[in-house]
Amino acid sequence: MRTESFRGRDFITLLEYSREEVETILDLALDLKRRFAAGEPHDHLLRAKTLFMIFYNQSLRTRNSFEAGMTQLGGHAHYLDPEKIYTPALPGREVAYTTERVSDVARVLSRMGHAIAIRCYGDPVDWIYGGANEIIRNFAYWADIPVLNMEDDKYHPFQALADILTVQEKFGTFKRVKFVMSWAYSPSVHKPRAVPQSAIIAATLMGMDVVLAHPKGMELDEEVLGACQKNAQSYGGSFQIVNEFEEALKGAQVVYPKSWTAVPLFKPPVGEDNPDKAKEIFEANKDWICDKERLALADEGAIYLHCLPADRGFEVTDEVIDGPQSVVFDEAENRLHVQKAVMALTMR
Repeated sequence: MRTESFRGRDFITLLEYSREEVETILDLALDLKRRFAAGEPHDHLLRAKTLFMIFYNQSLRTRNSFEAGMTQLGGHAHYLDPEKIYTPALPGREVAYTTERVSDVARVLSRMGHAIAIRCYGDPVDWIYGGANEIIRNFAYWADIPVLNMEDDKYHPFQALADILTVQEKFGTFKRVKFVMSWAYSPSVHKPRAVPQSAIIAATLMGMDVVLAHPKGMELDEEVLGACQKNAQSYGGSFQIVNEFEEALKGAQVVYPKSWTAVPLFKPPVGEDNPDKAKEIFEANKDWICDKERLALADEGAIYLHCLPADRGFEVTDEVIDGPQSVVFDEAENRLHVQKAVMALTMR
């Protein structure tokens, strides 16, 4: 397809991109990965371009893959810690001489660079579901340059691209691939929904047979679930939700157990602002761990995915994550290549 449609566009959720556009991103990511492996320079693609990165939350893979990616494309990434600048804030959440309105930050950075990438979820928005996504969309409203979502409280589109690129590399196809996105136990209830929601969006968009497995009380966003159903109807795959972990794993080609928070943790109107109730749901399901016995329920050639960092000994055993079916480090590397592809397409 022609790539002019990408230029200058925000990248907030895969729900705003077509399957053909996602396929173009994956094709370019594979080409850039080949060039990187072969030592072929591609620093002409974004030469002298600037990416501003605002991190409200900590990061290892996201920060370093974006910084490395911009360097390899010939540009530069500026790391901005909200605690070291005037923290960008929405109207009504401002503090004198501490914050600066998002509209002002977005317009200033638009005059100085070529894209703004933002990570924000959880504590910075007091666990009000959708609050971080609102901040990113407010940046997008005011900025004259692309705004890239490095993870908010609803979506993590770059992780989802890395997930499906890894599946494509391992199986060569998406057709008839059973993709199981499962909840897994963690001692911490403070886990955003963004990874599982974006994973099932991407997997259904590519026409896989997707199973979402979680205990009751761990339900995901109804809007996302509805979009996944529509994707399944449009692209020839399937989508179902089950509350049985082991049943879901049977015959799976892709096993992706990952913790996310229980509904009661969020503040109203989505939840009850009740961390204790969320903890009760977590503790009642401590057996939701990906161990050797559960992985054996999947297809013989199944792969284990995780966005990382994984809570070892809780979400997954060492035997699985360090075992031969684990592709988590291929998946982590693919963050670099899909992000380079999106930046090269949108920041030209």
